Amino acid sequence: MQQTNSSPAPLWLPQSRLTPLPDSSTLDWLFDEGSLTRRLSRLSNDGFSVMPLFEGWDTLRDDECAALDLAEGSEGWVREVYLRGHGQAWVFARSVASRSALQGDGLHMDELGSRSLGELLFCDQAFQRRAIEVCHYPEQWLPQAARAPELWGRRSRFDRGALSVLVAEIFLPSLWDAARAHPENC
Repeated sequence: MQQTNSSPAPLWLPQSRLTPLPDSSTLDWLFDEGSLTRRLSRLSNDGFSVMPLFEGWDTLRDDECAALDLAEGSEGWVREVYLRGHGQAWVFARSVASRSALQGDGLHMDELGSRSLGELLFCDQAFQRRAIEVCHYPEQWLPQAARAPELWGRRSRFDRGALSVLVAEIFLPSLWDAARAHPENC
């Protein structure tokens, strides 16, 4: 899903530069360094699933190129999915990696299908996660069905040798509803 650079890029910030801070529950979800897949599985009592929306080679957005230390306009693998609880979209996730790094690494992002990329990244001890950054994700960058203003998103970069994968996760209102309804599973 090519996303144009015509909209202003969000300002991705680490927790130390975030002001004002969101409420403590939101802050906890945004900066949790564990596997989001595992946390969503707990919240859904194992009713978790991944619904692929788009996978393919595409031009990366300027903010993604900057985060991956690539030249603007670089091409990469783009994977967009919904992370769902009981069939309801809770998180929109967009993961990208440069073509050159992927082709030399052997990570087959194109073969994931409905499997979680996050689970793969957390199971491979060679991946090192960089700091989490957050922003209010641009509404126009979301799938039409999920568009809403001021949704919190987070992203982090996972590095393994020459390969870097940038993973952005945008928390949809349905997640907050589920978390409030079942705080014991969060």
